[in-house]
Amino acid sequence: MSEPLRIVFMGTADLAATVLRRLAGDPRWTVVLAVSQPDKPKGRDLTLQPTPVKHAALELGIPVDQPLKARLPDFLDRLRALEPALIVVAAYGQLLPQALLDIPRHGCLNVHTSLLPLYRGAAPIQWAIADGRKETGVSLMRMDAGLDTGPVVATVVTPIADADTGQTLHDRLAELGGELLVATLPDYVSGLRIPVPQPSEGVTLARKITREDGRILWERPAVETWRRTRAFSPWPGAWCEIPASPKPRLLKVHKVRPVEGSGVPGTVLPSEKGRLVVACGEGALELEEVQPEAGRRMTSAQFLAAQRPERLS
Repeated sequence: MSEPLRIVFMGTADLAATVLRRLAGDPRWTVVLAVSQPDKPKGRDLTLQPTPVKHAALELGIPVDQPLKARLPDFLDRLRALEPALIVVAAYGQLLPQALLDIPRHGCLNVHTSLLPLYRGAAPIQWAIADGRKETGVSLMRMDAGLDTGPVVATVVTPIADADTGQTLHDRLAELGGELLVATLPDYVSGLRIPVPQPSEGVTLARKITREDGRILWERPAVETWRRTRAFSPWPGAWCEIPASPKPRLLKVHKVRPVEGSGVPGTVLPSEKGRLVVACGEGALELEEVQPEAGRRMTSAQFLAAQRPERLS
């Protein structure tokens, strides 16, 4: 690449901002535009807040465009006018139309946080942990009009540790994705790195997470709830309810571990002082850190000093 490659970057979330910073820090190319979804209102006063990618782009001095939809004709015209050689996409949050994918001569590369064809879709990081996978990674994929179905240019693998949460794995994959992107781009653009079609076997989908996914169902095996508690941290977080009148009270569950024990699922089992152990469909779960409704995060010993429910729901 004798002259800097003209790149448009498309992304919205924190992960994308990490990738953008890594991409923009390399002099072999120029990021001529950062495209992000529109700002959203946050907080009690519903003040519009810039997306993480917009915030990073402004710090880096990169122009920003925030179309309502990526398929809008006027936005596509603005992209064509820039004549980008490549579009890089990471955690943008919308399916891109074929008309956009056809604009750059080197296509559109997506930084996807799974080992495709595993976990195509919105939440690959969380579902890899929730499903008990031992490893995951990042796939650099040349995009087509499908949902993460394009051929793969390069991958990097990382183990999933027992201590990993959705947040820690997110942060590690963001860094690995940025490193993989800048290491792969020169060979990809020169034609030395050829995208390989994904196999038709082993396809899994990583659907979007909802708040209800954080609800602890005590009928599940303890080890499954332990994985889900880690996977859905920080959002939506694991939670259950303390039966009470006139209505149940919310109990957020921040840290758990599987232990031996048995009983009716949801029953608080007899245990040593300061330990909160709850029977599950298979085994039991010790709740180590919790947060009562309208309260602060605390150890289970601190929680039990004020109350000891007989069961959780």
